Amino acid sequence: MDSAFDDLLREELEALETRAQRRRLRGFGVMDGGLCDGNGRPLVDLSSNDYLGLSRHPLVTTRAAEWARRHGAGPPASRLVTGTRDITLAVEEKLAAFKGREAALLFSSGFQANATVIPALARLGTIVGAGNTANATAIFSDELNHASIIHGARAARCPVHVFRHNDLDHLDALLAGHAGRKLVATESVFSMDGDRADLGRLAQVAARHGALLYVDEAHATGILGPQGRGLAAAVPGIDVVMGTLGKAFGAFGAYVAGSRALIDWLTNRCSGFIFTTALPPPVLGAVDAALELVPGMDAERARVAANAQRLRAALAAQGISTLASTTQIVPAVIGAEADTLAASAALEAEGFVAVAIRPPTVAAGSSRLRLAINSTLTAPELDRLLAVLAASLPRR
Repeated sequence: MDSAFDDLLREELEALETRAQRRRLRGFGVMDGGLCDGNGRPLVDLSSNDYLGLSRHPLVTTRAAEWARRHGAGPPASRLVTGTRDITLAVEEKLAAFKGREAALLFSSGFQANATVIPALARLGTIVGAGNTANATAIFSDELNHASIIHGARAARCPVHVFRHNDLDHLDALLAGHAGRKLVATESVFSMDGDRADLGRLAQVAARHGALLYVDEAHATGILGPQGRGLAAAVPGIDVVMGTLGKAFGAFGAYVAGSRALIDWLTNRCSGFIFTTALPPPVLGAVDAALELVPGMDAERARVAANAQRLRAALAAQGISTLASTTQIVPAVIGAEADTLAASAALEAEGFVAVAIRPPTVAAGSSRLRLAINSTLTAPELDRLLAVLAASLPRR
């Protein structure tokens, strides 16, 4: 039965429709390991974060199935009850070694990790002394940080200062104006623009002001850095490294890596860890296999980088901005929502899935096709993509 609430919902949905901002769920089929539409027509996926194609790798799928048979399909409880198994601890140790850290802690998703780890860290110093909130940490966040970081900063109920995107002089000035505890949060690769943070200089700025540095490596883990260990792997002075396992690792979940003290603190005080069910054994098996494969995939990483650069050059030749992208994420900025939807439809008509990204995910007037290059994209497919883009997108 409809209610006044449903009427309001429909009004809001109609307003989104008018602005070409309404989203709809769509189910894709899978055929021969790739996407297909409802008629069984193969589609080349240019929107997936499965950058190394590991979600379909035989070792990953075999180990996931093997661990399901051996340990069960799902975990029985949260980690602090009976959800921690020997395989859970073994995968965390393997992750910590991969990231070059003392310890690591698994989470159910990247959003959950950022949204709950940041508030836990911001509360440092408020527990000792019967909840003295005068010691609360101020948070300094890049303006293009992911929604999960923004959510975590707001949930911390601490002062939040937003610095201009990758403007470390601005960050330096903001930090200088605050005398208390400070936490700086950034992504190493920004998910919509495909550009990178200058982690080396960022670490220096944070250290100069005694700030804790929190780096989200969701789109760098597996695909960038030495042996795919992420961009933070080559930079000393980063206190907290977070990453996801559902992108280049081809599995699911997320992790936080750092000192043993950090992980022990989160085990005791991070609500997103304490009050949620543990990752299931099949997921742990997939992560375990991916950890064995990723360090040896330099050839795949090089192919992704070369193809992304070729795509950027082709778009630039058409006058299409790719912003400051230097990674596997290549934004083709169209501008208006309706025009971006039309460009997405034109590509799909030619067999390519390139989802239109619109506000509020990106700023008004910067709607885009977010083209994500993965290692399974073949040379003929890339050639055909460039030809389709030349015919479908306007020259500017």
